[in-house]
Parts: sequence; C-alpha cells; structure tokens
Amino acid sequence: MSIPAQQSGALAWWRERWRILAASLIALIVVAMVSVREALEWQARSEPPIFLVKLDGAATQPVSGRLLLFATPAQAARAAAPGGVVTSVDADAWHPTKAAVAAREIARLAPGQTVEIDTDALAFPTGFSHLPPGEYLLQAVLDQDHNYNYSGRDTGDLISAVVSVTLPAITPAVLKLVAVHARDEPWSLPWESPAVRADAADARRHTVKLERTSALLSAFWGRDITMRGWVLLPPGYDASPARRYPTVYVTHGYGGDENTLVDDVVNVHLAMKQGSMPPMIWVFLDQSSPTGTHEFADSVNNGPWSHALVDELIPYLEASYRMDGRVQGRFLTGHSSGGWATLWLQTHYPTVFGGTWSTSPDPVDFHDFSGVNLYAPKVNLNHRPDGTPWPIDRVHFHAEGSFADAARLEQVLGPYGGQLSSYEWVFSPRNVDGTPMKLFDRDTGEVDPQVRDYWVAHYDMAHYVQANWPALKANLDGKIHIAVGTDDTWYLDGAVHKFKLVLDSLHAHADIRFLPNKAHMDLYAQGNDPNALLKQMAWEMYAVARPGQPVPATTEIAAR
Repeated sequence: MSIPAQQSGALAWWRERWRILAASLIALIVVAMVSVREALEWQARSEPPIFLVKLDGAATQPVSGRLLLFATPAQAARAAAPGGVVTSVDADAWHPTKAAVAAREIARLAPGQTVEIDTDALAFPTGFSHLPPGEYLLQAVLDQDHNYNYSGRDTGDLISAVVSVTLPAITPAVLKLVAVHARDEPWSLPWESPAVRADAADARRHTVKLERTSALLSAFWGRDITMRGWVLLPPGYDASPARRYPTVYVTHGYGGDENTLVDDVVNVHLAMKQGSMPPMIWVFLDQSSPTGTHEFADSVNNGPWSHALVDELIPYLEASYRMDGRVQGRFLTGHSSGGWATLWLQTHYPTVFGGTWSTSPDPVDFHDFSGVNLYAPKVNLNHRPDGTPWPIDRVHFHAEGSFADAARLEQVLGPYGGQLSSYEWVFSPRNVDGTPMKLFDRDTGEVDPQVRDYWVAHYDMAHYVQANWPALKANLDGKIHIAVGTDDTWYLDGAVHKFKLVLDSLHAHADIRFLPNKAHMDLYAQGNDPNALLKQMAWEMYAVARPGQPVPATTEIAAR
C-alpha cells in the first residue's frame, strides 16, 4: 500500500522539525551540564581546597603533632619511580618546587577521628587551589615530634598510603593514617658496599655507645641534657694495654645524628683494619638537637656546648680510654656544619686541640654567607640588588633553590629545626620570650642590622681570628686545615676564599685546599674510593702526633 505524495511530504516536514527540536534540546542539556561542571570547578578553585585525614590504624591512642600533606604531579612522579609505582610523596630540598606541602597543628587526634586540613592556609610553594589542574599524588604525614624540618620522615611519624586526586577537587579526599614510619636499623647500612656491610658486626664490637649527662648543659636547660655519640677503638686496642692512641673528635653535618654517624664508624674501622688509616681512637659526636645543629658553639639559645665538650666530656673520655691526652694527640674533623663546628673549636681552644681538618664548613666569613654579603648595607636575603632571587644551592653550577624558598618551606614544615632557623639558634641574640631573634624577615627578606651585628661580633670566624690573631698566633698557627670543592653545592667555597685572604694577610700558616670540580657530597671521593680524602687527612693527623713515622705515598693530595 503506497502513501500519497502530499502526505509523504508532510511527514518528512514534521520529521525534520522534530530532529531540529531534539538537537536543540540536547545542545541545551550539554550546555547546562558544562555550565554546572564549570560552576563546580570555579567553586572548587575559589574556595580553599579541604582534605580530610583520618587516624585509621597507625595508633591506638590519641596523638598530636604537625599534620603535613604533600602533593606532586602524578605523571612526572610515576615516570621517575621504579616500575612506575610511587610509594612516597615528600618535600625535596634540592628541588623545592617539585612537591607542594600544606600543614596544620593537631592538638589531639583520636583513633577513628577525622580532621580537616585547609591546603591554602599554610602551604608551599603555593596554596593547592593555585596548582595547575590535573592528577596529583598525595600523602599525609603526622610529625609527632616536630622534627620534620631537620630529619625529614623519621621514626614515629604516622603516614598514609599514596592517593591519586584530581585537582581542583570538588569533593574532599580522605587520607587515612595507617602506618608508622621506621628508619632502618643503623648498623644494617643497606646502601653501603658489601665490604663495609660485612665489617659492621666487627666494627660494632670495637665501638662503645657514648651517653654522658652534662652538668653545664643541664643547668642551662633546667633538665638533664645528654651528650651522645660513639667511641671507636682501633684494632689491637685490647691486645696492647700499655699503648696510648691519638684521638680524633669528629661530628656530622646538618641533618645527621648518632644513627647516621654509624656509617662513618664502620668505614673508619674497616680502613684502620685494612691499614689504609692509622690506628687512632675516634670519638664520633652527635651535634643534633631539636633546634637543628648546635655546632658545639657556646650560645645564649642552645647553651654552653663547647665548654661542655672541653671541660666535661673530654676529661671523662681521657680518664676512661687510653687516649694520648696531649695537645698534639687531639684532633678535630667534620664536614659541612661539622666543619664549622670543628673550626670553631680549634680557633677558640687552640691550646686543647692539635689541629682541625675541616671540610666544606658552613660560612666562615660573613662577607660571603652562601653568596650573600651580610656586611652590605640594606642587605636582603630574598633577592639581590637587581631583584633576582639569591640562590641557596646549586648542582654543578646550576642554581636550584633560593633563600626565599628555603625560608618559606621551613615555615610550613615547622617552627624550628630548619637550616636557616638552626643558624639563628646558634648565632642570634635572644628574644624576651626565649626564642632567638630572626636574622631576616621571612616575607620581605630584609636583614635586621642589630642581629647581623651580633652574628658578626660573636660568630664570624674570619673576624674573630683577625681581631685576636696576636693572642692566637702562638697556639693556632699551622693548625687550620680546610678542604672545599670549587663547585660546593651550598656556595661555601666563597667564604673559604675570603677566610684564606684574611689568614694570608696575617701571614698565618694554614692549609687551605680548593678541590677542582668537587661539590658538597662528593668531596671525599677520589677514583673508586669514596673516603680517600678522610684517609689522607687521618695520616696527616697521625704525622703530627707521631712525627718521623712514614706516611703512605697514597695520602698525597695533588689539588691544593
């Protein structure tokens, strides 16, 4: 049966009208959906992004501390992770903008309880609402002992799994604190060579844990303060009851503690056992504290650490072990903050120590404080006179972070323990509330001239030596040994150059070595030996304590 032509035309007309109407309705629905989505995204961007953190299995009792939330772009993180699996999201001091971090203080968090964290209120490098849209990996950490600035992720921190989140987030993500972080057993040394790991047990048998309460420091703080570290006895010590040994006092750099010193203990023990280092007693001193590194300097904020070492600990050690006990038998060495600490001790106690071998010390002349001239009028730590940021570190001459970035990150991670605030706890005068005065305004970078002048008067090593050289010369001349890389990661070679100019102007005898193309962390390595420089310095110390004894030819240092 056929449809008349007139009816067929009318039907086609109505079909076309319905098609147009349907298309219009679909378009309106799509526009409405897009508008709703954009509105929600706008709302997510315009309001501080809120995340929820739940205590879910990591503790059975209420906890407190600083809650930190870390975020990093997912694609880059997976590309850099082994097998593409990211198990940790954390701040990176070498690349400060690689990850974002937000924080809040938690007074009490009970098991099963959930708290909010506003990721715009206290964040670095920016609030999370300003991060570019996309997928991010997040991880929450509750820092119970407030030492994240100094130690990073440490034993006792409560952590969540890594969670994928798309920002801007329309609904709050929940991160569950399910695990307790634990550091490796310090004597396991999983990163070391097989030879070092194999020697750990024997080194441990020749090592005595050092824990000694200081009366001077306890009186300062009003509570017991314990000096900690390790005493390493040389091979053959028990078999030679009449023999006395030169002693080396060594301390670590910023971020170290008694556990990180174990690596040095085992390496030195193995070297002495193999004959590549002379037989000496080594005292490995822990200079970490809740405020950073105290650098064994007497300080109105940290207390009389150098007096405690010289007047209390050393006499105790020399009465307990067969140490040389002469000025020519006591030596110092340390790297970075440890290099500054040992140089401070040598210059302030030249009649106690027979020489310091300090490597890559923290700034020893404040005309070059990691590149910044603190003596300059209207000096600013955030930016140079031309407005460009002051860099704080570099990777083989390529600048990575800035003073401003470091200061802002420290403020998020916690109120104390960071590198910059650590300097202030050592060098600054004291506020009426008991805290150290800040060298510079964390927002503007402006240096407080009153605090700067105090730093110069009390802790500028070059200034101290120059001002006191007539009194120091007889006991200090020839005892200063410094080695630093020409490519030091923290720009510490600049201050050593200026210190050398001061020593040269005084006609002082000093051994200052600038090792070409060496950075902060590879300074000791030569060829396949990661500890070659330390071995060379040890033989130089031994030659002072035991003059006339042959020194192996391999200890010669070509670059000076």
